[in-house]
Amino acid sequence: MFTGIVTDVGEVIAMTPRGELRRLRIACSYDSDGIALGASIACSGVCLTVVAVAREDARTIFEIDAAAETLAVTTVGIWACGTRVNLERALKIGDELGGHIVTGHVDGVARIISRDDFDDMSRFWVEAPRALSRFIAKKGSVALDGVSLTVNEVDGDRFSVLLIPHTLSVTTLGARRAGDALNIEVDLMARYAARLSDAR
Repeated sequence: MFTGIVTDVGEVIAMTPRGELRRLRIACSYDSDGIALGASIACSGVCLTVVAVAREDARTIFEIDAAAETLAVTTVGIWACGTRVNLERALKIGDELGGHIVTGHVDGVARIISRDDFDDMSRFWVEAPRALSRFIAKKGSVALDGVSLTVNEVDGDRFSVLLIPHTLSVTTLGARRAGDALNIEVDLMARYAARLSDAR
């Protein structure tokens, strides 16, 4: 489980095909001694399992395997060497829940329709896959590339989010532009509420 509060921005430094898997090496500033094999790290919203970790020069390098399903339904399939990714370590009991409950199980890929910059902030209009639209509500939560955000407006399959200067500076979203793809995870509570409604 995660909170959607990014704690580091990593960089993909190598990608190696392994049959249907793809092994990725990601450089970050986390303490290598604090990353156990088998640990979960959300990489731009995708929960991935650490299979190797090392210290190289001043950077920590961890490795993960992305399976065929992950490559097909998230943006991991289009990552390349040099791609910057939002990182978040798994939630521990007692940690501050600063965003909202995020599982790291990405629901699909959304796309930025427009970006409007003003007063050092940015408003993104994002188009969600149609099957996910009903889970997105005004003032509700959504995770985009692993970042917990509040939905401002909803118009059909499209919705807007406002990014404050801090979010733009400490995540990869500051570099995103119209047309870019984003991993989207809808709010867990919205999903259960919809399921209960369907059951009635």
